[in-house]
Amino acid sequence: MSTTVVQTAGVMRAADVRALLGEPPPAFLIEEADAAARQAYHRLRHAAFVEQQGLFDGSDLDERDADPRTEVLVARTADGAVIGGVRLGPATAGPDIGWWQGGRLVTAAASEDSRAIGHTSSDASGGGRMRRPVGVGAALVRAASARAEAAGALRFDATVQLSTHRFFQRLGWETVRPVEAAGSPHVLMRWPIGRIARLAEATKSELGPLLQGIGPAGFVGDDGAPVPGSDLIAACDAILPSMVERDPEWAGWCSVLVNVNDLAAMGAVPIGLLDALGARDGTEAARVLAGLKRAAKAYGVPILGGHTQLGVPAALSVTALGRTTHPVAGGGGRPGQRLRLTADLGGGWRPGYAGRQWDSTSRRRPEELRTMVAAVGKARPSAAKDVSMAGIAGTLGMLAEASGCGAVLDVADVPKPEAASMGDWLTCFPGFAMLTAGPQELDAGPAVGAVCGELTAGQGVVLRWPDGDVTEALSAGVTGMGAA
Repeated sequence: MSTTVVQTAGVMRAADVRALLGEPPPAFLIEEADAAARQAYHRLRHAAFVEQQGLFDGSDLDERDADPRTEVLVARTADGAVIGGVRLGPATAGPDIGWWQGGRLVTAAASEDSRAIGHTSSDASGGGRMRRPVGVGAALVRAASARAEAAGALRFDATVQLSTHRFFQRLGWETVRPVEAAGSPHVLMRWPIGRIARLAEATKSELGPLLQGIGPAGFVGDDGAPVPGSDLIAACDAILPSMVERDPEWAGWCSVLVNVNDLAAMGAVPIGLLDALGARDGTEAARVLAGLKRAAKAYGVPILGGHTQLGVPAALSVTALGRTTHPVAGGGGRPGQRLRLTADLGGGWRPGYAGRQWDSTSRRRPEELRTMVAAVGKARPSAAKDVSMAGIAGTLGMLAEASGCGAVLDVADVPKPEAASMGDWLTCFPGFAMLTAGPQELDAGPAVGAVCGELTAGQGVVLRWPDGDVTEALSAGVTGMGAA
């Protein structure tokens, strides 16, 4: 079986690894095209789509070829010959919103005799007859799908000819609808991207059975819990042990951040923290506590006490207390209400956590942090959830589930940092991001807010795109805990 990889500068190729292992070289490799390879790919396209199939007059080149964001992957034999290619890139003008489109898939076989993709055929160079490797078209499609997902795409479409419809189906693509392209019948196909659902499944799906019967009525599954007979709100969060080991100061900072955000989502003013810390030795404990103290000072929340144990594996949990006479429930939304995301877009990816943790808070002034934390309590929306490890889309699913609703998220309207792909942004843990339901706007200082969806009857979350199409992000509730 031939090995195919997407090749980038500075990365060892599959052929190099096989050579080191003493294995024969693969029949071909999939790589990102350089200028010469693009020209060879364009020649294959011209032969197939203009000369043989007559789909275009003169040239099949269009504005996507001129778009600098368009990428080209080619299949190249061991001797350097380009025997196939495909282009892909953002489907819309302007900022990349996570909607990508593939197209102009061609192989040497297709350009020579228009037979099915991947069949062997003669060499088009005129230099004698040779057998082409099989599987080139399938390898290009798989590589393009993987590349689009790696770039943060949450929707990846291709408009294909009727003759290749079954071929794409066999590769796992879904049929959307018949369309017309270049004056001939085609089919719009879509690659299923389950990134959001996989994250929700991994982080939240087992909570329902585990936590059954826990939590006060109306606040089941909420970010914090009202203490009966008082105006107190209690919240508690643990930090991943691997993060405590790897980045102790950051773990300490985040232990305050996540708890203060939980209180903020309930509309509560934080009044104190309790920490429980396990560490290998005093040096490691001191590093965690340094981050914890720095964050507590920045947010203006005193550390009331806690427990520290040395000589044990890394562990960190913090409990936070806050006050409000009007707690905001995560399950207070109703069908028809608008959804708003208010997020701090400043900062950047935390070193070592690119695509997973967006750090804006450690660079903010104390007054900016405290303004963001107070925003929900002042606005008092119908429902609020701070974005958790399930990401923006997964947390929206939790808010909708607790409210007994479904949700539509308008992808193009989501406030997003320029440096983050849409796929990363909707699935990462941001420094400060709050989802709210209702007409209220949040005055959250440096954070940016926008209406980007609505609650609906039903369940689950769908992504709505500028062309009106919707794609499923979550088919049902996230936690299994049901309505609050």
